[in-house]
Amino acid sequence: MFSNRKWACLLLCLLLPTGIALAEPVELTVFAAASLTEALTEIAEQYRAVAPDVTVSFNFDSSGTLKTQIEEGAPCDLFLSAAQKQMNQLEEMEAILPDSRVDLLENQVVLAVPEGNPKGIEAFADIAGAELIALGNEDVPVGAYSIEILTHLGLLDALSAEGRITYGSNVKEVTTQIAEASVDCGIIYATDAASARLTIVDAAAEMCSPVIYPVAVLADSAEAQAAQAFLDYLTGDAAAQVFRSVGFAMVAPDGD
Repeated sequence: MFSNRKWACLLLCLLLPTGIALAEPVELTVFAAASLTEALTEIAEQYRAVAPDVTVSFNFDSSGTLKTQIEEGAPCDLFLSAAQKQMNQLEEMEAILPDSRVDLLENQVVLAVPEGNPKGIEAFADIAGAELIALGNEDVPVGAYSIEILTHLGLLDALSAEGRITYGSNVKEVTTQIAEASVDCGIIYATDAASARLTIVDAAAEMCSPVIYPVAVLADSAEAQAAQAFLDYLTGDAAAQVFRSVGFAMVAPDGD
């Protein structure tokens, strides 16, 4: 006896015109920098209308942590890093498809303060008077950019020696410390400050390297074609509108 499900499948096959095949469902695993959480979550919802058979699952964390997970064999189809360093290292290992690599976005590093700005910090130079400042760990892109800034200002050694720095394992942890006023200020991305509705008092400008987000398909992706299709969507106008709405600038060409 056929089950109801088998009868339904048989009937569907009889009704479909010859030569037309149903699309197979695809599951994409995307590793992305934590600062992309809000934008990519919204874009994935939009992508369902374009590719209803594709399910996109995200692993958001610091780019350094994600790179390590990829090196250790974690399944991943597409990687979006908040810095070139981690992508360069994977490319040297031949872990990505070089022809797929694109510089997608640009962000800004900023100094943010808790609500009300209790310590009256108005610029990066004022960090010298802060009792406690939140930074990302050194292996986290936002932490590396922060070290560049504090080194440029000649403040890093003193802050470190006096124990006035608290660290986060990714930019979201740093953002939370600022939002909860457990620190006087913190260095994060403009997009994270906007998402958390934090007050930005200064921008890094020329004090650190450009904050460029590269993206690439993994060499051992089981769904390389679908991953490339999603990457292409990320460079298009619909995704660009979302990225810009949260404060990113597009580096890759879009549909404008």
